[in-house]
Amino acid sequence: MQFSPLIQELIDAFKILPGVGAKSAQRMAFHLLERNRQGALQLSHVLHNAMEHVKHCEQCRTFCENSLCEICASPKRQASTILCVVESPQDVLAIEQTSEFKGRYFVLMGHLSPIDGIGPAEIGLEQLSEIFEKNNIEEVILATNPNVEGEATAHYIAHMCKSAGIKASRIAHGVPVGGELEFIDGNTLIHAFVGRRDL
Repeated sequence: MQFSPLIQELIDAFKILPGVGAKSAQRMAFHLLERNRQGALQLSHVLHNAMEHVKHCEQCRTFCENSLCEICASPKRQASTILCVVESPQDVLAIEQTSEFKGRYFVLMGHLSPIDGIGPAEIGLEQLSEIFEKNNIEEVILATNPNVEGEATAHYIAHMCKSAGIKASRIAHGVPVGGELEFIDGNTLIHAFVGRRDL
């Protein structure tokens, strides 16, 4: 069955979202058309507004509406000599929810992936290098994801830190709290042993 051009355009628009295939996109489109046209209009307004006004923080590169995000604008954070490097704004949110880290962030907006044409310039490493030069950074915590690209990115930045005379550390990866060893995969156990600490 062929949908009318506008309905097909709506379905195709939903398919740009991660994890949304043709069937899910159709369900969403028809749900809005059948049951919630007012909600759809509000969604379109909010989407347009966000796309127009949300930009990157000039300092850490996370998403915000002002030149500096709330974290970078905080005098307490500005005084910190510890910088945490993460891959995405969602990672900042996850770390902030722990209330443990009181330093500053740098958001890469991705990771190194030469096969996809993503090199140092694409993830802002020139800006990170400038931060190293202009700020009194004593330690960089590398909190990239524990996959091949994340590890490669962490090693690259660790080398940058070494050249700048800055201590680089990596967040520990290992057995989750409440996890049982018999159900943990081999790679996670290897990381747990490598990242062990004294008690």
